[in-house]
Amino acid sequence: MAPSMVERCVRRNPIYLGKSVNFRVDEVRLPNGRRAIREYMDHPGAVAVAPFLDPDTILLVRQYRYPVGRLTYEIPAGKLDGEESPLRCALRELREETGYRAGRIRSLLSFWPAPAFSNERLHIYVADRLVRGRQSLDEDEFLEIQTVPFQKALSWVLSGKIQDSKTIIALLHCAHTRNRRRTCASRPSRGDAVRRSRSDRRRK
Repeated sequence: MAPSMVERCVRRNPIYLGKSVNFRVDEVRLPNGRRAIREYMDHPGAVAVAPFLDPDTILLVRQYRYPVGRLTYEIPAGKLDGEESPLRCALRELREETGYRAGRIRSLLSFWPAPAFSNERLHIYVADRLVRGRQSLDEDEFLEIQTVPFQKALSWVLSGKIQDSKTIIALLHCAHTRNRRRTCASRPSRGDAVRRSRSDRRRK
């Protein structure tokens, strides 16, 4: 980053220290030397998991989100606990929210959901080869597991039935990866092209 773009913290001012997140109103020095206020949420970070029962079926959770006043469809997710690694958190949240354990899990991507007013960093994983177990929800957590065909889940993104950002990003990323694999599988390899070229020359 160019030095002229950096804002320097002059004074940190915690407004609220909560159970899940904190809120701060910091004073910063701008690149032009002036001062400004930055209001933001201080977040420990979170993970989300796209769990596939099979290549064509995904698990979603349906729950009520108080800030938006709506029932939402989301992939399982949760906050990092202290020094917990994102991978360990992903495995834990999948097990607690759905009861399933991942036989295989891999990282998809990480992103900032709202960098203008939060430092939250969210890590998305995809899991499969699931083994069924028992849910272990928090006392204030109420959700339903939804078994949804993957293509149907994608149609929910396009229709607006799914509006949760992490779920949209995960589903579209998985769809893009699948399309790319199909495209690569349908293309002849360089070795195949060389062999066909030699065979054509011999026939001539």
